[in-house]
Order: sequence, then structure tokens, then C-alpha cells
Amino acid sequence: MSTEGISERDFERAADDTLRKLERALGDLDGIEVDLQMGVLTVEFQDGTRYVINSHRAARQIWMAAERNAWHFDPRTGGASWNASKDGAELWATVQAVLSRKLGRTIELTP
Repeated sequence: MSTEGISERDFERAADDTLRKLERALGDLDGIEVDLQMGVLTVEFQDGTRYVINSHRAARQIWMAAERNAWHFDPRTGGASWNASKDGAELWATVQAVLSRKLGRTIELTP
């Protein structure tokens, strides 16, 4: 795990900003409901399936649970980007890929 020495305050600001941007980007997509409450972004599909993206302050990571998988994203460059600790995958690209698979169509997300 690498948090690049990011302070707790900077982590909280970067994580909250990222989750709000994701909420806005996902809010316009058909076929899902999006809710952001207290650092937890829930994406609910018409079939009742839920994906969760949340800020994990103790680990200073953003975590995502979807498709029976979990990702732990570390902040890079002060929280300007987030990359998975296990394979380096980028947060926005990962969200885009899992939602595209679930919705059965290609979606594009812009941070």
C-alpha cells in the first residue's frame, strides 16, 4: 500500500472530491440510481444489484466492491488519480469497465 505520504486532511479532501465527481458523472446514466452519503457512493441497478465505492479513511484508500470483487485504490499525486494496489488499475477506468459490463453497453466517464 502506498499513500505517498498524503496527510489525513489532504486524503479526505481528495477522496470526497473524487466521490462527488463520480456521483455527478454517474448521475446521468440510464439504468442506475446513484446515492452519495457520508463517503459511501452506492450504485444501484434496476435488478437490485448494488456496487459500492467508498472512502476508507483508516487505510487512506478508496475501496470499491462490485462483481464479487474488491479493489483498493491508493491516491497518486496528492489524490489527482487513484490506482489499485494489486494491479495498478485506475479508479475511473475500473468503474467505467465494471458498469459497462453490468449495463451491457459501453459507457464513458470523464473525471
